[in-house]
Amino acid sequence: QLPLVESGGGLVQPGGSLRLSCSASGFSLDNYAISWFRRAPGKERQGVSCISSGDGKTHYTDSVKGRFIISRDHAKNSVFLQMDSLKAEDTGVYYCAMIPCLAGWDTTVYDSWGQGTQVTVSS
Repeated sequence: QLPLVESGGGLVQPGGSLRLSCSASGFSLDNYAISWFRRAPGKERQGVSCISSGDGKTHYTDSVKGRFIISRDHAKNSVFLQMDSLKAEDTGVYYCAMIPCLAGWDTTVYDSWGQGTQVTVSS
């Protein structure tokens, strides 16, 4: 049983939308920052977005700014990633992780990745 579970991926056409979910079972995410990473085919895992645990400040990698929105729902004990205006280059496996939104968060060395959820953007 993994601590975090990703869901919501699928196949969409360019310009389409998907909403990814990151949920925890057996513990609360309230006091944890959550980051989204993705691994495109043949490439290294890269940071996409992060939401802080305290003030809820959000962070995004340049390539998704204006298109993706990260949010938290305490009642559902989940973090979401709304992805709009999807492009082919957004294709990859998306993972969430308990990584703080500090400077350089997108390069954090992490060893507790889950199974991820597949996002495919294609015509």
